[in-house]
Amino acid sequence: MLQAPVSVLPSRARKGCPVPPHPSPRETEEQGCCYNPSDRVKPCYYGNTVTAQCTPDGHFSLVVSRAVTLPPLILDSVRLANGRGAGCVPVGENNAFVLFRFPLSACGTTFQMAGDQGVYENELVADKDMRTWRLGSITRDSTFRLHVRCSYSISGNFFPLSVQVFTLPPPPAVSQPGPLMLELRIATEQNYGSYYTYRDYPVVKVLQDPIYVEVRILQRTDPDLVLVLHHCWATPSANPQQQPQWPILVDGCPYAGDNYLTQLVHVGAASGLQVPSHHQRFIVSTFTFVESASHQALTGPVYLHCSASVCLPSRLESCTISCSAGARLPVTAGAPGVLAVAGVALAGALFMILVSAM
Repeated sequence: MLQAPVSVLPSRARKGCPVPPHPSPRETEEQGCCYNPSDRVKPCYYGNTVTAQCTPDGHFSLVVSRAVTLPPLILDSVRLANGRGAGCVPVGENNAFVLFRFPLSACGTTFQMAGDQGVYENELVADKDMRTWRLGSITRDSTFRLHVRCSYSISGNFFPLSVQVFTLPPPPAVSQPGPLMLELRIATEQNYGSYYTYRDYPVVKVLQDPIYVEVRILQRTDPDLVLVLHHCWATPSANPQQQPQWPILVDGCPYAGDNYLTQLVHVGAASGLQVPSHHQRFIVSTFTFVESASHQALTGPVYLHCSASVCLPSRLESCTISCSAGARLPVTAGAPGVLAVAGVALAGALFMILVSAM
């Protein structure tokens, strides 16, 4: 149950909890209610919050205070999101609270098994009063969506184990397109302790050498922001649109068609960075482009490019990308320093690599 704070409601606006006569503080607490021994009429009453219960006889009991939102919730607008029928309407209401009580098997409740527990879930929502004009629409009502989950033991006796209430998180920050300063750079070693400077480019690498790449946000200090890489690729010039191209990351994950899969590097608190979520790192194995017809290696530098965005985590957006392990393609046999890219064997050689960011 959701524990309620001591209510500041005046006595006349209080809604009493269903407890035995002359309840004790413990009995009141077990119902998720407030207790005031000086109130002889309603010593046990619902608090200025949401009180949810899973009853032993298989019912949801939900009590919603109008004070759970600001501005206050319009109680007449509160309803079960998928509930239809007479049994899904409020069973009690006054000017401060609305009460729903319905069976676990009714009103759009979903059910799933989780080990030896049966999990029942439902949602309460509030409709908004919309005002429409020929050039737009507005509302002044609060947004309200309440997700309730009850867990019951199904081994032996059927009795409630827990109830969880999930309310809407605080409104996310307003987002809009704008300048985003990013830097793509190459570390000199695998610990990312130092980086090549502008004067060091072009960096000369041997085929198959690891390249330690980092993309980071510049001029931002908000620890809630998360840098998300979308695509990273290579071109033979500073023009990110030039052909040929070779994908390195696709939708944030290593390109599965490479026989030397790019390695994503976890950046956490152990990195020592002030804001680890502002950094993304990966390791790519050195390669060079070849001419498709002749299979001859192209001379000149190779440029790296990445597209990225900044994300604000929320209950609906984790700002994380899940990548499958992916199968490594067989490496083409050859002399030392030979790398196979898309099935084409390349002779080992020294070559240059430059970086750019977009």
